[in-house]
Amino acid sequence: MAHVETEIASQPDCWRRAADLAASAAVADRLPGPGERVAVVGCGTSWFIAMAYAGLRERAGHGETDAFAASEFPAGRRYDRIVAITRSGTTTEVLDLLRALPEGVPTTGIIGDDRSPGVDLVRHPVCLPFADEKSVVQTRFATTALALLRAHLGEDLTAAISDAAEAAQEPLPLDPTAVEQVTFLGRGWTVGLAHEAALKCREAAGFWSEAYPAMDYRHGPIAIAAPGRAVWAFGEVPAGLAEDVGRTGATFVHSDRDPLADLVRAQRLAVALAAHRKLDPDAPRHLTRSVILG
Repeated sequence: MAHVETEIASQPDCWRRAADLAASAAVADRLPGPGERVAVVGCGTSWFIAMAYAGLRERAGHGETDAFAASEFPAGRRYDRIVAITRSGTTTEVLDLLRALPEGVPTTGIIGDDRSPGVDLVRHPVCLPFADEKSVVQTRFATTALALLRAHLGEDLTAAISDAAEAAQEPLPLDPTAVEQVTFLGRGWTVGLAHEAALKCREAAGFWSEAYPAMDYRHGPIAIAAPGRAVWAFGEVPAGLAEDVGRTGATFVHSDRDPLADLVRAQRLAVALAAHRKLDPDAPRHLTRSVILG
């Protein structure tokens, strides 16, 4: 069994630990407080998790929240707090950004490796070593970071954890030997999940996958929908979208489960696609665990 398969299956337990951690005073005080103007940064998967959290935090009324790829952070913009999400704590763009911030800006780091340089570069580290991974492809660290942040916003994750346990075991909604292409869609905070699902398929399996806001899908991207292809929507589905996709001959996939739990199914699809293509999902082509630039 690949490391990533074990890590995907462990997510319900990791989310439980994250929810408990968020409830502790020591960790709660290190995360953004209500009313703070916050920027959340990361690279790749961590950026997409930042997007999801930004949407959730604003929806919950906790304050203006922006998400950026670390390399694209607007240096002249003022925030009350910067939150960096980084599994390895060694990614060049994240560390460079933290070093370049003006002195005195509060910084929080959500970090998988508690021995990494990133821990020393933030004022408030929140380490999740129990969710760190052996696989290059991120799964449980990213979702556990979002579970932690959701719990800190006051969400009860009981149903999400139960949904994830089912999603880790049930049959996949698509046949990895028969599907040619998948487009993932989201609305609000789930746009970040859609981007992450598409990235998993590209990373693990070199598979053609795309992601868009669900309302924007009919403004062009639907042109590639066809028999043998699929459209997978996370969370709320715009009126008429399923019917529009059905008329193209593509398969429409949607679940009423918590969208973060539905991401578990998409992770499993990525691994199944890799197996069908005789690729090692733990060692994707051209990728390393952390991007460290010279």
